[in-house]
Amino acid sequence: METDILEEIHERLIKNFMDILFLAEFRKGRPMSGYDFIALIHKKFNIMVSSGTVYSVLYFLERDGLVRGMQTSNKRVYKLTDKGEETIKAILKNREKIQNFIATLL
Repeated sequence: METDILEEIHERLIKNFMDILFLAEFRKGRPMSGYDFIALIHKKFNIMVSSGTVYSVLYFLERDGLVRGMQTSNKRVYKLTDKGEETIKAILKNREKIQNFIATLL
């Protein structure tokens, strides 16, 4: 039972912070597709997320000007914009504050 609860919390945290995860991955410099993120999340966290979940986050990031989508020959890939770079830098700079906030919830 405890394991099930922890797995559920783990999955909720990944889904709730997926935008930050995407920005951090984009910061590594290579454009990525929605499928790339599905594979990454599965490999890194052992969680399967739907394409609808992933693409809704990517569309949100694109709408806010944090990433830019580009069509390649066979798929749409996304890349970090200057605004996205500034955003992830601010998040990383304040990582300790964010961790402390989450710790105060518990």
